[in-house]
Amino acid sequence: MAVAKDKAQPEAVRRPAAAKAGKSAEAPPELTKEQEIAAYREMLLIRRFEEKAGQMYGMGLIGGFCHLYIGQEAVVVGMQMALKHGDQIITGYRDHGHMLACGMDPKGVMAELTGRQHGYSKGKGGSMHMFSAEKGFFGGHGIVGAMVPLGTGLAFANKYRGNDHVALTYFGDGAANQGQVYESFNMAKLWKLPVIYIIENNQYAMGTSIQRASATVNLAKRGQSFDIDGEQVDGMDVRAVKDAGERAVKWCRGGNGPIILEMLTYRYRGHSMSDPAKYRTREEVEKVRTEHDPIEQVRQRLLERKRASEDELKKIDAGVRNAINEAAEFATNDPEPDPSELYTDVYTNAAR
Repeated sequence: MAVAKDKAQPEAVRRPAAAKAGKSAEAPPELTKEQEIAAYREMLLIRRFEEKAGQMYGMGLIGGFCHLYIGQEAVVVGMQMALKHGDQIITGYRDHGHMLACGMDPKGVMAELTGRQHGYSKGKGGSMHMFSAEKGFFGGHGIVGAMVPLGTGLAFANKYRGNDHVALTYFGDGAANQGQVYESFNMAKLWKLPVIYIIENNQYAMGTSIQRASATVNLAKRGQSFDIDGEQVDGMDVRAVKDAGERAVKWCRGGNGPIILEMLTYRYRGHSMSDPAKYRTREEVEKVRTEHDPIEQVRQRLLERKRASEDELKKIDAGVRNAINEAAEFATNDPEPDPSELYTDVYTNAAR
């Protein structure tokens, strides 16, 4: 039997289609001046951090795996704008942006990347294994799809305890094909758990375009057989993400059970630092950078509406760069963990 050739290259960022749960993100509500500047700063922090992480990886200061979030910043920043204290976040291995967005210290994140003792996992976890219960961040996870049942469990704990917290469970378009995802969907709907499943569809699962890997490319519909509503969202527009996030959070807090948000986004770099990304053209990547960049969209709005001047935005960029340089300096000079750390955090000390 002949194997079908690859379909045409995916549209750089597909336009959202209206889905059952909510309205299309064609005309999202505008942000206030303060919200727009805060979003700009947060997205810029993530991008500069990831750029620096890429440089440090190239210098041999970061070992193991390293997956950068460059291009997808609007997704996590917009969703964070819809949350309140006590809500939880869990994601996969492309996780540095999520850590920074929920308020984790860039120094601690970078120190973990370089395997130092003041990293968030004491230098023992690296890029894919960092946690902060204080900030409500329950990890990047290295196993594809593993965060979905774990995030569903966080939601179950919230319902069991009777609070109104919501668990945000991020995963990618590749992980969307994992069996444990659908087992989780079934339980979440059956028990009406307050979980938002956020599919970060960056168009490629490792090096395979979604057209080749998925029989249906509208991932917002993946919950239909479980009667879970879903919505496609322009994941390159922080306004659209915030708007969809607020509606999804309201849905979950209202006791309606789970919901799916498919964020149509794009990553500029390869799957990991070892991926040359030869499966797509430079023109495709450049088209997104030029027409859909999430940070540049906010920058242009701020300037056009005279909410900020070029000098003010340059000062924000300079402040972000200084913070990232300080984090890199700290992570480079922080001592490595003592070998005795190998034997800590293996078993819990909690009383039985």
